[in-house]
Amino acid sequence: MCRNGWPDGGTLRHHPLKVSMCPPLPAPLPLCFHANTKGSQIVMDKTQRSVRRLASFCNAITFTNRPVRVYEQVRLKITKKQGCWSGALRVGFSMVDPSDLSSAWLPRFACPDLVSERGFWARALPEEQCEEGTILSFWLDNTGRVFYRVNNSPPIFFFGGVPVGEPVWAIIDIYGLTRGVQLLDSKMVPAEYLCTTVTHEGMDEWHLSSSCSEFDLQEDLPSFSSSPNALNSVLSRQLNDDLHFHCVHGNGLRLLTEHIAVRYYNRREDCALAFTHRPLRCGECVFLKVSLRSSALNGFLSYGFTSCNPAHINPKHLPVNPGDLLDRKEFWAFSCLTSPLVGGDIIGFRATAEGEVLVSHNGGRACREMCVDNSTPLWMIFHLQTHIKQISILDLPNSSTKNIFLIAVFSVIAVLTRNNFQFTLLRISQYPVMLCDYW
Repeated sequence: MCRNGWPDGGTLRHHPLKVSMCPPLPAPLPLCFHANTKGSQIVMDKTQRSVRRLASFCNAITFTNRPVRVYEQVRLKITKKQGCWSGALRVGFSMVDPSDLSSAWLPRFACPDLVSERGFWARALPEEQCEEGTILSFWLDNTGRVFYRVNNSPPIFFFGGVPVGEPVWAIIDIYGLTRGVQLLDSKMVPAEYLCTTVTHEGMDEWHLSSSCSEFDLQEDLPSFSSSPNALNSVLSRQLNDDLHFHCVHGNGLRLLTEHIAVRYYNRREDCALAFTHRPLRCGECVFLKVSLRSSALNGFLSYGFTSCNPAHINPKHLPVNPGDLLDRKEFWAFSCLTSPLVGGDIIGFRATAEGEVLVSHNGGRACREMCVDNSTPLWMIFHLQTHIKQISILDLPNSSTKNIFLIAVFSVIAVLTRNNFQFTLLRISQYPVMLCDYW
């Protein structure tokens, strides 16, 4: 032993530490929902792992309680689905600490309202991938790209551009069809997904959607009260009784007249979207006649509503798949008629003051098919799917009464047979038709 008690001339010797002796890095807190910052319609359980939306289809934005690590999977289980609405779960990331936000400040929608603010990124998941019981995972990689997977499917590229040098919290918007969500234990992305090629299906959809979002509105529409009467009074100068198709439409369509849209090409790669030339009045009825390419075929028609004025859209940017429009800034909602169509079918549409869309097939009892946000002017959209040759808007004046509509062009007389309805169109001047049983 040398002086000062140090062996070997002052060199301190020690036994090497074993790995088992090194204290482990502190595990991150369990991933939960942020307890305080949440939409006004959100109800959360005591564990902060399950949330559900009380009513409506919006005001249900939530955040995680802590920042999410790179390659950490945010895992969600869809616990409740409600079939009335259009659109589904929206997810993404926030560079803004939710604790610094007020719940009263949160907008109704993550897309497009929240993402228009600086520091927020989110996108809508496809409706068909948000079924009840589905487990969804999404994560951020080290280049700022966001991926997601459904159950045990391969990862799909979602969107990019999220900064990775700063803490980010997950955004989960319980929107539309999605009514309840449970947060599962988070997991790191498996090693095999860090270097393998991911599915580019989502990347292609994002490219279409991005190109569609490049054009902005040239002028802002005025803000409107949610009161239907106030809305109608503001729009009175715009709303002519003669509803017809807009000159802006998909490249697969041609307008024979302002009331008749024909699917000129029958190719799947062509866009077959048509818009009304003006927004609909609150409670206005729209009657559509469908013609098919062959009487031996059945046709299917999709329809929807948007707050985007078609006059501000470049037709070249309209996508083949209407679902790609759901990521745009404006309100877009789509649905599909549940029953197949035959040639000569007449479909009636009516959006009520409460936002319920009622659909009647060949004069039958109207059923609620979807719900929309009608606090702003809404144009109607039609998507002609395969086998539909043309659609025609039937020219009907509208009445403010609920039970009697004066039909100036035709009356539909239904003759009930054993197997089907036969319909005859009669041209008459004015004929009161009682619709209280249908509308």
